[in-house]
Order: sequence, then C-alpha cells, then structure tokens
Amino acid sequence: MTVNIPEPVSVRQMPVTKVNGREATTFSDTLSVEEPLEIGICYEAPEGPVNKNISVTMRTPGNDIELALGFLFTEGILSSYGQVKRVQHAGMEEVLNRVEVTFMENYRPQLAQADRNFYTTSSCGVCGKGSIASIKTVSPFRDMDRPLAALSASVLYELPQKLRAAQNNFSATGGIHASGLFSMDDGSLLLLREDVGRHNALDKLIGAALMDHLLPLNRHVLLLSGRASFELLQKASMAGIRLVAAIGAPSSLAVDLARESGITLLGFLRESRFNMYHLGENTVINTTYEDQDQS
Repeated sequence: MTVNIPEPVSVRQMPVTKVNGREATTFSDTLSVEEPLEIGICYEAPEGPVNKNISVTMRTPGNDIELALGFLFTEGILSSYGQVKRVQHAGMEEVLNRVEVTFMENYRPQLAQADRNFYTTSSCGVCGKGSIASIKTVSPFRDMDRPLAALSASVLYELPQKLRAAQNNFSATGGIHASGLFSMDDGSLLLLREDVGRHNALDKLIGAALMDHLLPLNRHVLLLSGRASFELLQKASMAGIRLVAAIGAPSSLAVDLARESGITLLGFLRESRFNMYHLGENTVINTTYEDQDQS
C-alpha cells in the first residue's frame, strides 16, 4: 500500500544539561535525527513475483528514494535507472520508514553480491556481509576510457569551505556527514547530500546522479566531509568517480582500492594543503597558481 509521507524531519530540539565546572544550565540543543530505513525490492522471477527485504540502514530522514537507489546501485544490484519500473515509500500507515523499488519485468537482479543480514548501522557500509569476497563490487564503468583530467590545486583548496557553507544540517547540529560533488573544471558545487552515516550521504548523492542520468561521474571531484574509508572508495568507484578528496584521513584499504581502481585519492584537504595518496592515470593536479608572480 502506498502512503503519503510527511515532510522528513532531519533535526530535533532536545533538552540538554550543560555542566561547566560547578555550574549546570539547561538549554535546548539541536540534534541530527537518526531513524531506520528499510529497503525492499520487487521483481518477477520464473517461480513468480518476489518481494524481498535487502537492508535496514540507520539514516537521517530525507532523500530516502535517492538513498535506496544509490544503495542498490553501489551494491551492484542495479546498474541503470532504466531497470527501475517504480520506486516509492510503502508500508503500513504506522511504518513509514520503508522504500520499495520495483524492477522492470525483464530485469532480474543478481543478489549473490548482496548477501547481508539486513541490518546496517549509520557508521558501517559493509556490516552484515556474509563473506569477505562479498564486500567487493565491480563497477559497470571499470573499462571506460580515461581521458586527460586536469585541475588546479587552487580549485581544490576552495572546496572544503564551499562544502561547509552548503551543509545546513551540520551548521545546526555539528554532528552529520556530507558528500559533495564538484565540477572538475571550476570547482562549482553540483550536488550535496548529508546524513548521520557517511556511506548514506554518498549513496544519496549517487542515487540523485543515477536518477538524473549523470553517471559516470568521471568529470567530477567527490569531497568527503570526514575520513575516506574502503566502502566510500568502493561506492565512488561504482559511480565512475576518478578523484576523491577527504577532509580527514584515508584508511590503508581505501588507498589500496584507489590504486586498484585508478582513483586519485587526496586526504587532509584543508587550509590550502593536502596529502596525495594516489594519482590516477591521465590525471594532473597543477600546483602552480595562475596569478602567481613569475618574475
């Protein structure tokens, strides 16, 4: 049964007692909302219709349809928006935290790589996987051509400030992650999604790009508001992203995956500096300022 979903609430006011030395004061604090979202799929199989739960993830309400589609895409269950017949909030009146994706009649998803125990916390993008082999997905853009991609370090240095300025929920709560997609040409912000889960924020962003037929994102820079983990690099690879920058540190496995996937990976991008952990093929980062005095 399809239901009308009220406007999502992403922040809540809650009473807090602040203790400073010997003084205690009570005030109202703004917190990021965290609620479960159930993702289900429906498709036609030779034995008949299938309605299957794929995951329950803890997320910030909002952009739920993008989150579901991005999740299915980065898990390798979905490779094109054209395979989707319908996507909607569904469930009983008292259970609104569910998105159901119905595939086209001629599409039968391959679920072997999505073997989960159906629960994902807001901090984990691969929790619940049944085996080490199942955490790896194969990008549909792995064999795409990689034309020369060049950008200026001065453009990169401006991205963290642009991301922070656009993070409405972070400004209110100080406790939410963001993924931002920027033009590689001039550093303009094209898409931004926030969530208490860093992998959810990226799934929302990729889901939005999928719906807008923007994939592969091979002419863009992905900026992560925190650290760069393995699952985030894997999701970026699935979307064809060639350059990932993080305000925080990468993990060793993220660096390994960047090298394997040919992704340029930058960490600690802040205060006009960054660490380059891998430079992808046919990618150039110009560290010479155009307005710098050459005399």
